[in-house]
Amino acid sequence: MKNRHHTLTISLLLITSIAVAQGVHAGTDANSWQMKRLMQPSRNDLQREQQDRVVIYHGLTDKAVATAMSRHFDRIEHMMFTGTVVTDDNGDAALDPETGEEITEDDGCD
Repeated sequence: MKNRHHTLTISLLLITSIAVAQGVHAGTDANSWQMKRLMQPSRNDLQREQQDRVVIYHGLTDKAVATAMSRHFDRIEHMMFTGTVVTDDNGDAALDPETGEEITEDDGCD
């Protein structure tokens, strides 16, 4: 269990670093690999989940996360969300009034 925690932590840091470096923002773009993997996983994706694989999704909107949690509740233990973008009633990213940057949920992963 300890090794799994370390592997997840290292994976999270690596993916977050890559996403930040590339300025990735997946939102709800149906063409993004994250949304396809999350909402329409392949047979291989589901098999990997059955082997206790966890996929880290970064930069999705809060609405996309809520939809995934609702539609795919049976797979929730294989999902981790970081950098979740807070949206307004229209589905647009909420902006910090002081910085103008998108507001993201605090995922507790500093």
